[in-house]
Amino acid sequence: MDRAVFVYTTFPGIVEAEAAAKVIVERRLAACANIVPGMISHYWWQGQVERSEEAVAIFKTRVSLAEAVSAAIRELHSYEVPAISVITLESVDGDYLQWLLDATKPAAS
Repeated sequence: MDRAVFVYTTFPGIVEAEAAAKVIVERRLAACANIVPGMISHYWWQGQVERSEEAVAIFKTRVSLAEAVSAAIRELHSYEVPAISVITLESVDGDYLQWLLDATKPAAS
């Protein structure tokens, strides 16, 4: 059976995060996307420390779709180098896992 993973990324704002989340969930690549606005990031970019306000997005999906979710994030993202991390989940409630697996099945034709 497929395992559940979270795919974590950040976006420059909630509008871009929501647009990407809508596309990825509609494609059935993720069962759910959680968006958390208001994160402040400090990071190195092109030789200097930058500060940005960002929105976190966490996509809940199956391990077999993690690369497709990552590819979709890269496709839809405005950053040159988006942060994309796949987080393996140690344990997931059985009913929740079944919902996630059902929600990420290809749509019937």
